[in-house]
Amino acid sequence: MQWRFWKRWRKPPMPDPDQPGWERALINHLALDYMRERRRARRWGLVLKLLILLYLVGLVVAASVRDWDRRMELTEPHAALIEIDGVIAADSDASADRVVGALRKAFDNDKVEGVILRINSPGGSPVQAGYINDEIARLKAKYREAHDGDDLPVYAVAADLCASGGYYIAVGADAIYADKASLVGSIGVRIGSFGLDRLLADLGIERRLLTAGANKGILDPFSPLPESQRVFIQGVLDTLHQQFIAEVREGRGDRLQGGDELFSGLFWSGEQALELGLIDGLASAGTVAREQLGTETVVDYTQKRDLLDSFAERLGGGMAGALGALFGGLDAGVLR
Repeated sequence: MQWRFWKRWRKPPMPDPDQPGWERALINHLALDYMRERRRARRWGLVLKLLILLYLVGLVVAASVRDWDRRMELTEPHAALIEIDGVIAADSDASADRVVGALRKAFDNDKVEGVILRINSPGGSPVQAGYINDEIARLKAKYREAHDGDDLPVYAVAADLCASGGYYIAVGADAIYADKASLVGSIGVRIGSFGLDRLLADLGIERRLLTAGANKGILDPFSPLPESQRVFIQGVLDTLHQQFIAEVREGRGDRLQGGDELFSGLFWSGEQALELGLIDGLASAGTVAREQLGTETVVDYTQKRDLLDSFAERLGGGMAGALGALFGGLDAGVLR
């Protein structure tokens, strides 16, 4: 049986050129080789397609199991976890749209015992951070009104970094926790740009910028910065800074133990932040869920982008950012 099988699949020898009709035999031999390769390719193609199909089915099954488990968790008392990870901006994973959407879903679920904002952010847009801070206050007030004065607690937990705009969001929570090695603070505002006008002059390049409005070219990196514009920009930063300070004082109240250095843009470790009253304790998100909310079940409510949307947005945002930096050179005011 093995010998017959071997003979069946053994490759026939090449025709001898000394034999009559060897040209036709050679053509037949090449044609048979081609057909064998085609059949082999089709077999491997079917195997590959079957493997891909099994992989996709496995992904669907795994996603369905996770979705089923999550739905089961949503019907039990649990803590709602919302991740605020990365720079806070309109086109980022930590945008106000995503965070606010997650907050609303959490407050709408009667099985939620409390909300935990796990923040790992260096800051970002003051507008986006303000939207989230305001929405926390609005949702808490709405919840109290609908539940006869009962409150749904919101806790902020700092991961590696809870700075500037990230801390702006955190002060809207009922309490703030961090790890002893977390970096917390950086209560300040900044605008960054470059001054390349002298470099252009040294290279003998003339900058031609036409504007309608005396200050329309403000912070243009290829033009000098007049003192009047510098004073104006500083005034805008000071205004934003005072808004930030007011939110911190309102959110932390008499828990703050430091002086003006708290609002100088400095940041501290978790242990130092606890002494200064910037946070209320040292704990992780799981610890807060257990000790403050009395539940071991933590459900992630974070709204995330799928891979295709993430790639498209990063590609478009990167091109827009490059063009903006090339022609504008203005780094908008950010809480960092």
